[in-house]
Amino acid sequence: LMLAKRATGNAARFAGRSLLLPHLLPSPRTPYHQLPLSRPLSAMSSAEQAAAQAATKLADLPPDEAPPTIFDKIISKQIPSNILYEDNDAMAFRDISPQAPTHFLVIPKVRNGLTRLSNATEAHKMLLGHLLYVAQHVAKQEKLEPGFRVCINDGPDGCQSVYHLHLHVLGGRKLSWPPG
Repeated sequence: LMLAKRATGNAARFAGRSLLLPHLLPSPRTPYHQLPLSRPLSAMSSAEQAAAQAATKLADLPPDEAPPTIFDKIISKQIPSNILYEDNDAMAFRDISPQAPTHFLVIPKVRNGLTRLSNATEAHKMLLGHLLYVAQHVAKQEKLEPGFRVCINDGPDGCQSVYHLHLHVLGGRKLSWPPG
C-alpha cells in the first residue's frame, strides 16, 4: 500500500508531462536536471537552429577578433550559471537547453583562438586533453558511469551556435546512434 501511494503521488507530481520512459516513474529524490525531458531529444528547436544560423557570420571572423560570447560572460560571472566544476583552465556548467537528462558543457576559460575545434593548433593539445579530462571527471561526479557522449559542434555545418570552443556532455539515458 505504501508503494502504491508513493507511485500514485509521483504520477500526480508528473501529470501532464510527456515522459520518455512512462513505465519508470522518477523517485521523489531524483534531481531536477535528471528528470526525463518533455520533447524529443533528436529534434532541434527552431530557436536552436536560428541561433546556429545567426552565429554563422562569426565563423568567418579571425579567432582573435570574435566578440565576447555568452560563455565569456559566464566565466566573468556577469551571467549566472549552474557551475559544476571550475579550475584555472576550464569550467563546466549545465546546458540551458538540455538535450538529455544530464547535459553540461565544458569550456576553456580563455579562448586563445579556440573559437572552434578546427582552429586548434599544436599549442592547444594540452588544453584539449584537459577539457576531455574535465568532461569525464564531471561525468563521474554526475553518476554517468553507465556511459555518456561527448560532442563538439564545429562551424556552420556542425551547427555551432556559440563561437567559443565547448564540449557537450550528455547522459542519464541510453543514447541512440546516429545523432542529428
